[in-house]
Amino acid sequence: MEFITIAIDAMGGDYGTKVTVPAALKALAQHPELRLILVGDQHELQSQLSNNTFADRIEIRPASEIVTMDDLPSVALRSKKDSSMRVAINLVKEERAQACVSAGNTGALMVIARFVLKTLPGVDRPAIITSLPTMIENKEVRVLDLGANVDSTAEHLFQFAIMGSLLCKAVDNNENPRVGLLNIGAEEMKGNDQVKEAAHRLMQTESINYIGYVEGDTIFSGKVDVVVCDGFVGNVALKTLEGAAKLFAHYLKQSYRFNLWSKIMALLSKPIFKRLKYSIDPGRRNGASLLGLRGIVIKSHGGADVAAFTHAISEAVLEVRMNVRERIEHLVAETLGTPPVED
Repeated sequence: MEFITIAIDAMGGDYGTKVTVPAALKALAQHPELRLILVGDQHELQSQLSNNTFADRIEIRPASEIVTMDDLPSVALRSKKDSSMRVAINLVKEERAQACVSAGNTGALMVIARFVLKTLPGVDRPAIITSLPTMIENKEVRVLDLGANVDSTAEHLFQFAIMGSLLCKAVDNNENPRVGLLNIGAEEMKGNDQVKEAAHRLMQTESINYIGYVEGDTIFSGKVDVVVCDGFVGNVALKTLEGAAKLFAHYLKQSYRFNLWSKIMALLSKPIFKRLKYSIDPGRRNGASLLGLRGIVIKSHGGADVAAFTHAISEAVLEVRMNVRERIEHLVAETLGTPPVED
């Protein structure tokens, strides 16, 4: 059996080892080919890992510092060189691990990963990509960038489209993913100069199945597989979606508490709500990829629970297994005419 080794920033996120350690053990149970390097406070990790059944597939790597959610990315990069986040990424750089998973500070993770691993030839900036549910059952849509780049140029959008299309092919088994640019309208004359220029380039690129502009209300229709946008727009769209979901849940609860009859209906509807919750549960899609780096880095939501963080680890396993980094490098080189990475 060929093992897959993943480094875990065990101290990152809102809950640290209370989530990362149980999730690590759960991931090891799910993936027999998986080995994990848990990075963080050695004594804390040893105490939580005592008497586990996966000792032969777990290694503890000490780190004396933690990148907090409030740390500025520049401070984390310059002043916390022995942080659990930095050491975990270094393990990928040193080829001791094939991927890194962290629930820590997003800005710091992006800055440190870019500094340590560098970007692939032809890729100016990494992008954050994740999957979202659609109206078609068991079908998801990949959206990027979700906040890594708030001032993307047309060239950046073009590169995001290439990388997003490849990830969809590799991970979702979609041989010809439909790629759309998020815009304020579907008409050709709408949008800013960056979007229009990116659209022009995509229309001339045979390796990308570009279907045109996508409006916000089309993202979840199931008619597009990859939605490309500026990081500022993407992050606002994602947070708006999260807020709208909370608003819907709030008013739904109020409606079912209105009177005795509505409370009875709520009880009768419980199986339906359970299925609805499962369908849109963000934890089932936890684990955003930092595309464009010379290594696989997965960002978990900071508030992820054990199940959600386990899913982020599984996303890393899948990307390693499907050679996502190498395939993105190949497609970028083929499309842009850039040389491959010299190891």
